[in-house]
Amino acid sequence: MPATFRTTDTSNPHGKLISFKLALISILVVHFFGALGLAYEPLRPYFQMATPLNLLITAVLLFSFHRQWNTSFYKFAFICFSVGFLVEVAGIHTGEIFGEYYYGPTLGFKVWEVPLIIGLNWLILVYCTGIVAQQFSKNLMVKSLAGSTMMVLLDFFIEPVAVSLDFWVWEGGHIPLQNYVGWFITAYFLQIFFHLSKFEKHNFLAKYVIYVQLGFFIFIQSLI
Repeated sequence: MPATFRTTDTSNPHGKLISFKLALISILVVHFFGALGLAYEPLRPYFQMATPLNLLITAVLLFSFHRQWNTSFYKFAFICFSVGFLVEVAGIHTGEIFGEYYYGPTLGFKVWEVPLIIGLNWLILVYCTGIVAQQFSKNLMVKSLAGSTMMVLLDFFIEPVAVSLDFWVWEGGHIPLQNYVGWFITAYFLQIFFHLSKFEKHNFLAKYVIYVQLGFFIFIQSLI
């Protein structure tokens, strides 16, 4: 069994490894064909509208490997989703957090002009980068800094593609530095909350979700 898949749970390790491989393959397939569909202009409108489904599939597969479903985890998930969503609401209505922008129709159902799926995106990113970041240091501030830095780097690659695909639109047509500063500050406090929350922070899929999402946006950017 690969070292990255070791677990203290010795019950049916072969089955767990198969499940992990199937989940990873599913995520890769969904993102690969999603990237091709988004890059091919005649099919783009259909794949744009399927973007929330892509994120939902990723979330279901990711959290199927979460180990400890306790009150602390549910509290973290709810607060992370809510803060991520509400800070976007405040952002688009004030322009003071990330800059002047608004969401297009691509990401689905909106509340207060922000797609609900955005809260789930914040939860996935904080969770995955937090799990990876804890490998860098045991110090709360250092690993929170590492996690928030990873989130900003990922956003750097997401932004140009998201604008091209009408996920959201920046006033003036350029991405302001303020966006990355706002992302970093928000991500940093959510990372602290993640690391302080009392649940087991191991998930075999977490780092692969980051790799796949990064590759997804880089691949699309190279094609459009």
